[in-house]
Amino acid sequence: MAEQNNGTAAAAPTNDQQAQFTIQKIYVKDVSFEVPNSPQIFNEPGQPQLELNLNQKVGRVADGLFEVVLHVTLTCKLADKTVYLAEVQQAGLFALANFDERTLDMMLGTYCPNVLFPYVRQTLGELVSNGGFPPFYLQPINFEALYAEGLRRRAEQAQGGQAPEAGNA
Repeated sequence: MAEQNNGTAAAAPTNDQQAQFTIQKIYVKDVSFEVPNSPQIFNEPGQPQLELNLNQKVGRVADGLFEVVLHVTLTCKLADKTVYLAEVQQAGLFALANFDERTLDMMLGTYCPNVLFPYVRQTLGELVSNGGFPPFYLQPINFEALYAEGLRRRAEQAQGGQAPEAGNA
């Protein structure tokens, strides 16, 4: 007798079950924009410097349901003064079922961030423009390369740091 899946998770996936990926929700988890030296900073001469910091966090919400958060911090400085600081935490809830552990890890580390990226890019760009500054366009990010680097680092840690130092490979 064949089993029917009525939307509930089976106890153990079998080989004939197909992998399933569903976007449950995409949302802004946290957002902040600061111009600590305004209004004087608008009249400061010089070329501002931008620093971008990107972090990614994955958390298991329930069985087969994961929250992936892209946290982007953009800091604009002019000499030693902060012009603006923009932070966006763009999040998504993703349902993933019947993936092996390696593929699940790859989906959460590459595919999900790629889904979130256009949203964080738009939010960050609007924050900067609405703050009275020239538009900022977040360049595409190669999440596959970042994931591969993360795997390499995990492998080094698992080997007790026996791998060659970065740049000496």
